[in-house]
Amino acid sequence: MDTFSNIIYGFSVALQPTNLLFCFIGVFLGTLIGVLPGIGPVGALSILLPITYYLNPVTSIIMMAGIFIGTQYGGSTTSILVNIPGEASSVATCFDGYAMCRKGRAGPALGISAFGSFIAGTLSVFGLAVFSSALARFGLRFGPPEFFSLMILALTMVSYLARGSMIKALIMAAWGLLLSSVGKDLVTGKDRFVFGIPFFLDGINLIPILMGLFGISEVVSNMEVSIKREVFVKRIGGLFPDARDWKDSIGAIFRGGFVGFFLGAVPGVGTIIPTFLAYGIEKKISKTPERFGEGMIQGVAAPEAANNAAAQASFIPLFSLGIPSTAVMAILMSALMIHGLQPSPLMIQNNPDLFWGVVSSMYIGNVMLLILNLPLIPLWVQILRVPYSLLFPLILIFSTVGSYAIRNNVGDLIVMIAFGFIGYLIKKLKFEPAPLILAFILGPLIEVAFRQSLTISRGNLAIFLTRPMSLILLTITIILLGSSLLFKRKIDVIKDHEE
Repeated sequence: MDTFSNIIYGFSVALQPTNLLFCFIGVFLGTLIGVLPGIGPVGALSILLPITYYLNPVTSIIMMAGIFIGTQYGGSTTSILVNIPGEASSVATCFDGYAMCRKGRAGPALGISAFGSFIAGTLSVFGLAVFSSALARFGLRFGPPEFFSLMILALTMVSYLARGSMIKALIMAAWGLLLSSVGKDLVTGKDRFVFGIPFFLDGINLIPILMGLFGISEVVSNMEVSIKREVFVKRIGGLFPDARDWKDSIGAIFRGGFVGFFLGAVPGVGTIIPTFLAYGIEKKISKTPERFGEGMIQGVAAPEAANNAAAQASFIPLFSLGIPSTAVMAILMSALMIHGLQPSPLMIQNNPDLFWGVVSSMYIGNVMLLILNLPLIPLWVQILRVPYSLLFPLILIFSTVGSYAIRNNVGDLIVMIAFGFIGYLIKKLKFEPAPLILAFILGPLIEVAFRQSLTISRGNLAIFLTRPMSLILLTITIILLGSSLLFKRKIDVIKDHEE
């Protein structure tokens, strides 16, 4: 009853005209930012941070939270329509979303993305309201050894993401780990793989890599194709998923939402890892895993549900523990500190209007996003009717602006162009970019967690086996990897027998 009373109190705060207005402004801006590749919530919130000086704490955090969850909705649009992830958390959506688009099913893909995001986001908000304290305590149990084991488990999912050779997938993952180590050593501060080039001192930025692999490579690949793709000349209809689509997707939505909420509540995980894990789970349990990447609607529903659930669950460590689990949460923490508020376990008790007001505004924001996104879907679908001669320059412009705007450095443009041609070669050689991206993101987290673990244990590797949660995660990793190897071996034996 106490939780119910708090939720009612939160709605009384969130439904105040000013807070309601800025909630709408936040989700609207977030959707636009998510649709435009390369800008991202971190860049947008950094630019808008000074505005919080002129707003009260509750209103400013409601607006910034709206921007964050809005980007998760909008990021799927360009992933599905033009194979460019508007957000890093939308990379997994590209795999089957764009394939559905090419088959003339952009409408159902966009529709299930919106509905899946709404369902998972709604469940995540109520989970945040009901279980915030308990889940925060669970997240607090994760020390460096547990984080390391969790990251290794995430990398193991590379075997499920790969449609082709597992060896090729592992090669891409190793390359991603190598790229993530470029720059200053995270502990000693020494230069690594810089080769005397000042640009590499700050490391390689993720956005230019994404824009190159998913944007520029698409342009280069299609320059050698003279045939028009039918999806751009057919009329796109059926924006609402039919009964078959719902039957195929509803389980994926709830599974993706659960994965996103569970991992999003763990400090440091963010919104990217849950999307890959959710996608991998759907592929693993599917009766036709070989069809993933060819337009399976589950491959859209699961990651979209996961990133929205994770985005809202990531508020748990910030509000309950005072831990900014992601870059976005760090900016939100800065906004709170501007107003003299220090996030801590006492925040819920000392500032109930802030916590419950923001939680309730997230649910209102999800409703706004569903109402806002469905009518706008036909406008974005019109992009499919634009001739390639006009679409490709737009992709190049968005990719270029998005890459350069991150750090205003020409070096990022060079990285984007380089990875554009690398992405082209990857497609030709039948490698996949997903393992590279996942490993690049996880690389710094793995290194820090590993070093901290060895510091705690004074160099004893047994710490990863003596900590119960770490041991469980590593055991799951071994089981998944072993089952994947056995499964692939059985397929090879069957193929050899048939031949």
